[in-house]
This record gives sequence, C-alpha cells and structure tokens, in this order.
Amino acid sequence: MKKNVVALVGRPNVGKSTIFNRLVGKRISIIEDIPGITRDRIYGNVNFLNYNFSLIDTGGIELSDEPYNEIIKAQAELAIDEADIVLFVVDGKEGLTLNDYAVRDMLLKANKDVIVVINKNDTKQYKENMYDFYELGFDKYVSVSGEQNTGIYELLETITKDFKPVEENEEDKDVVKFSIIGRPNVGKSSLVNALLNEERVLVGNEAGTTRDAIDTPFTYHDQKFIVIDTAGMRKKGRIYERVEKYSVLRALKAIDRSDVCVVLIDATEGIVEQDKHITGYALEAGKAIVIAVNKWDAVDNKDSAMREFTNKIRAEFQFVSYAPIVFLSALTKKRIHTLMPEIIKVYNNSKREIPTNLLNDVIQEAYYLNLPPTYKGKRLKVYFSNQVGIQPPTFNIQVNNKALIHFSYERYLENKIRESFDFEGTPIVLQFKNKGEE
Repeated sequence: MKKNVVALVGRPNVGKSTIFNRLVGKRISIIEDIPGITRDRIYGNVNFLNYNFSLIDTGGIELSDEPYNEIIKAQAELAIDEADIVLFVVDGKEGLTLNDYAVRDMLLKANKDVIVVINKNDTKQYKENMYDFYELGFDKYVSVSGEQNTGIYELLETITKDFKPVEENEEDKDVVKFSIIGRPNVGKSSLVNALLNEERVLVGNEAGTTRDAIDTPFTYHDQKFIVIDTAGMRKKGRIYERVEKYSVLRALKAIDRSDVCVVLIDATEGIVEQDKHITGYALEAGKAIVIAVNKWDAVDNKDSAMREFTNKIRAEFQFVSYAPIVFLSALTKKRIHTLMPEIIKVYNNSKREIPTNLLNDVIQEAYYLNLPPTYKGKRLKVYFSNQVGIQPPTFNIQVNNKALIHFSYERYLENKIRESFDFEGTPIVLQFKNKGEE
C-alpha cells in the first residue's frame, strides 16, 4: 500500500521544526553517539492510531536575493511535489507577512491539499491575528502551539481524516522486495538493468510504475523478487538535480516498501556524507542492508583497493557494522553475481526466529560473564528474554529496572546475540521491560 507523505512548509521561524518533532514524537537524529552522522533530519515517520505517514520538514521560504534562498525554495518545491498533504505553518504571534503570501502563491500553483497550521496559539497576539490568516484563501485551518504541545492531536486527526489504515498486502508475502538506494549518478539504474539481464534471471512482463519509483518483478533461482529502482524518481528540470540533499525524498518511499535496501556507493568518488544519510534512513526503518560499491571496473590495484575501501566503509559506517559489502561493476557486469546471494542472505536473517530457550541461554551467559556495574547501590538484573518480532528481529528482555540500562551494556548484549546467531545484514532491536510490564 502506498504510504502517504505530508510536508511542512512556511517562512523562517514560524516553528516548523518544533511541530515536526511533536508529530514525529521525538527529537530526530540518526545515531547520537557516532561521529560524522548529522543530527539534523528532514524526514520522519509518524504513527497515529491506525495510520502511518511520512513527514517532510523544509527550510524557511522568504523573499530575498540571498543565493541560498533559491536552493531552499527549490527544496521546498520538491517536498511539495512529493507530498499528498501540505501543512502551511504560519506564525500566530507575528501575523501575516509578505513571505506568507509568497508561500501561499507557491501552494496555489502546486494545487495540493493544504492545511494552514496557525502556530503559537498560546500567545496574546494570536487572538488579534488569528482571523487575518483566512485571507490566505484555504479551506482547512488548525491552531496549535508546537512549544506547548497543544492542538497537535486535532492536527493529526485533520491530516489523517481521509487516510486509509495501514494494511498488509497479502499477495506480496512471498515476494522479496529490495530497493537500490543512493545518491544521484552512482549507477542505480545501470545496476538494475545489469541484474535483470544477468543469466538465470527471468524478467516478468507485468512491470509497472508508481508515481515515484519503478518496480520490476523478476525470478531468481525460483524465488520471486521485486526490484525498486529509485533512480526513476528524478524529477524534470535541472533545479531538482542540483538539490542533492533531497535525493533522500526519492529514496525514502522505496525504503518503506522494501525488505532489503542495497546502498550503492561510487568507487570513483568514495564515501560522502549523503551516503551515510541515506543508510541511516534504511537503519531507522529497520530494513536489512547490503552495501554495494559500484564502478569497480574503474579502480586500479583491485585487491589492495578492496581491502582499503572495506576498511574505510567499516570506519565511516560503524552504525551498520553488520552489513555485508560487495564490489561490482554495473557497466561491465563484473562481480554482479555476488549481489543477489547477499540480498537473499540478509533477507532470511531479517526473518530469523530464535527459540526462547536458546536466547535465554545466550543472554544469561552474557550477563554472568560481564555483570553490569552498580549504580547508587543497585545492579541491573536480567530475568527473561524472548523474541517478539521479525524484520527487524526484536527481543524483549525482562529486567529489574530498565533505568539501569547503559547504552554500552545494551550494545554488549547485542554483540553477544550476533556472535551466537546469524543476523548479518539486519538490525536487531532490544526492548528492555521491567518485570511484569506489558
């Protein structure tokens, strides 16, 4: 089922990011304790009742000759284009400005479903300014205070009023869906074409397109697959091509629909920050991951270069240290045969279920081998563990006091689980609960 997308737009300093954090339910960051991963996010997932949608945050749009304003405007235009609903955030404290009218004109031209969100309704000036906003000419208005967290529930009700509840597509259960994600021009479409033309691969004739990606079904070793080519999402016009940061918008919907994400890196350009951004989104979505280094035909001294590149990836991508790495060339099809076995392996690992008795043995042994330190005279005790989910594998661990869990001890337990069971390529989730807690 297609996932709805909602975009936040408005002029600077109206409180878009505060509302973004309220709707998502947390201050977004990919990985907090790994250097090199930006803490800023432009995209988040929102769960409300039986609904789920993607939320885009954008920079403030203003009338100015500053060069960066043109880029911010282009980013916002792309976000609006991707969105099903646009939240037009205005400032109830300051009232209408010329920049608000500029945003309005953009939205009228885009012909999108718009909800005007009047922020800062906890201020005295709001009562004086609130009726002025109806001059914008839209049909839906909701007043909130992002800072005080008031009106957010009503806003969510308005957003999801015509959404369909999240449902599982029964006919897709036996099909492995994987997406090729990465920056523009790393060879995503070339890799898809190389995979589909590879020996032993039978291409289905029912390939179709969605608004934002190209899905191609095929069969490999009697297993049904769908490859999602995110390169098909490039919009017309050079202005979109210049906004590299927003390539994540093209990748994120594909990530949501995938079982496995293949992160494609350009061997000739090396690792850049955007590669880590996109990988971080796949991690947060709980997807199995394979890292593929493309254009390997253009690299000299391949054996030594492979060792060096692998070390660089492990250093830069510490947050997905479990992901397998393959080196290939979509152009020459050299080493292309190494990719599909890795996709199958990490998919199977993401669905792996561990018997409760074996899991408890591993956790208890890890606990007694390395007792956690005491804190204010109290020590963490581990009582019982069981697996409660797959894709990603999720484990409940019953303890005496989950407040005593330190991130380093959680990482230690995860490493012990990985040492005992094959979870290569998939994230795993540990949920600590106090004894008796549901």
